[in-house]
Amino acid sequence: MKFAVYLPPKAELEKCPALYWLSGLTCTEQNFISKSGYHQAASEHGLVVIAPDTSPCGYNSKGEDESWDFGTGAGFYVDTTEDPWKTNYRMYSYVMEELPQLINANFPVDPQRMSIFGHSMGDHGALICALKNPGKYKPVSAFAPICNPVLSP
Repeated sequence: MKFAVYLPPKAELEKCPALYWLSGLTCTEQNFISKSGYHQAASEHGLVVIAPDTSPCGYNSKGEDESWDFGTGAGFYVDTTEDPWKTNYRMYSYVMEELPQLINANFPVDPQRMSIFGHSMGDHGALICALKNPGKYKPVSAFAPICNPVLSP
C-alpha cells in the first residue's frame, strides 16, 4: 500500500496531532497532497497529515479494473467479505489498524490526538471509522460524503 505523510516543522521537536485524509473515488494518495494546498495550514497548526491510497493496487483480481466505482481506486474503506476480494480489499482494517500502527511506530505523532476526514468516498470512510469507534478520533469531518454507497449510482 502506498501512503503519503506530511511532517510539519514542529514534528522535529515534539509529537504532533495526526490528521488522516481519505480520498474519494478514482483517487490515489497523491490527489490531496498535490492539489489541496494544505501544507501551510498543517505547518501553522503543527499537524502531521497522512493520506493513504484508496484501494490496494496491483493484485490483479478479476474485475478490479472493469468499473470506475468498484475495485482499483474504489475500496470504499470497508473490508470485503466475498472472494476474490476478501483477501486484499480490507481497507477498513488498513485504515483503522495497520496504518495507524505503522504511523505511530515510525513518525512523531500523538496517538491520543487523531482526526479523520475526507471527500466523497473518503467521507464515507471517515464517517464509518469514527462512528464504529467512538472516542478514537477527536474531530471527524465529512465534506461531501457518499452516505449510502449501496444506493449511490
